[in-house]
Amino acid sequence: MPVFVLDKHKRPLMPCTEKRARLMLERGRAVVHKRYPFTLRLTDRVGGETQPLRLLLDPGSKESGIAIVREDGEDRHVLCLFTLVHRGFQIREALDQRRAFRRRRRTKNLRHRAPRFNNRTRRDDWLPPSLQHRVETLTSWVNRLCRLAPITTLSQELVRFDTQKLVNPEISGVEYQQGTLLGYEVREYLLEKWGRKCAYCGDKNIPLEVEHIVARSRGGSHRITNLTLSCHACNQAKGNDSLKIFFASDQGLKKRLKKNGLSAEMRYQHVVHEQARPLRDASAVNATRWSLLNALKTTRLSVNAGSGGLTKYNRQRLDIPKTHALDAACVGNFETLYDWNRPTLVIKAMGRGSYQRTRLTKNGFPRGYLMRKKTIHGLQTGDMVKAIVPTGKKAGTHFGRVAIRKSGSFNIQTEQGVVQGISHNYCTILQRGDGYRYHQSPSINQQGEGKRAA
Repeated sequence: MPVFVLDKHKRPLMPCTEKRARLMLERGRAVVHKRYPFTLRLTDRVGGETQPLRLLLDPGSKESGIAIVREDGEDRHVLCLFTLVHRGFQIREALDQRRAFRRRRRTKNLRHRAPRFNNRTRRDDWLPPSLQHRVETLTSWVNRLCRLAPITTLSQELVRFDTQKLVNPEISGVEYQQGTLLGYEVREYLLEKWGRKCAYCGDKNIPLEVEHIVARSRGGSHRITNLTLSCHACNQAKGNDSLKIFFASDQGLKKRLKKNGLSAEMRYQHVVHEQARPLRDASAVNATRWSLLNALKTTRLSVNAGSGGLTKYNRQRLDIPKTHALDAACVGNFETLYDWNRPTLVIKAMGRGSYQRTRLTKNGFPRGYLMRKKTIHGLQTGDMVKAIVPTGKKAGTHFGRVAIRKSGSFNIQTEQGVVQGISHNYCTILQRGDGYRYHQSPSINQQGEGKRAA
């Protein structure tokens, strides 16, 4: 992966190869400015010739792709690929938990407190925090990369999903105004859809209960496509398990299926076929696309937008595998894409800690308390460290993100897993925590060689 280069006054220059970076470090011409993404700062040079670079974005719900390319007429040369993993789901869970804590505190001894749900105003461009996080994280990385490379142009895939057509590809005209429940109530619709019998075991002529196929605790929605009918026994036995686990492990379900002369595999496939895929991710992209474009326009760089259909056409025309980073490289109009088979730096948003100092069980009871100090022996959770352990079961060199303890015995999250109980005496800081975790994903060719070797 190319190395970013800054001059003596921290102004961006053209990225260089890894070999050239090693030579400059060995000769004392440069020092390490940043580990992730790897950046050098020259000690003997001010300014230099640069070429205009384009930064391309492929926004997604869970992951977004970023690519930096150099353009030569109608041709593009890929320099760097990034995949940014968002944490919107964790933010939503944290806000739900905070809301529950606040409601419990405010209603414990104030049973007759006046409602306060309608005394707050929101901006016209307000987004939920889990969606606002996606916009701000992408904007932050655009600004960061603009400080590391001479980027002059931004391009964003301005994709729009037709959620009605995702459910019914043949929809047209006035059908867009007629919802799924046209002429039905919810329960009657489900009785018609599932044949007035339990969707899991197939029992008929028994009381049926409305059931979430994907449980609410696992991210399921109240959409009609996530609702089904089940008998009381199946509803209680399934709980919040996934369909696959429920059909594979529940013995009571297998007995009921055998009594009805049904196959567990066939019944499982029937439920999966009837359930449409959730539209949460498509809705998240639709809600944030204009907010992100408006945020990019504040960078004072030239901003272009390309359609999702054009991105897909370019990727299929050039026979390029589908990844978020490569989708970003295919945004917009161009003829040929060179050097796309590169490793990808995966950037996962981890946050910068939590204000909550009490850890709770799943039932809401305290199980432990976090220490008040954020720094122990000069390190804090999230810092990238290098630990050289001379002896013992954990002997060796470990690189990764550190999790501190008051005792001075730390955990290190490496690419191979968590290494526990590393003394602070063995740890050397490489980069202060910035709220992200990094690891290198191999190129497509390297992945193929790894599979053949295995």
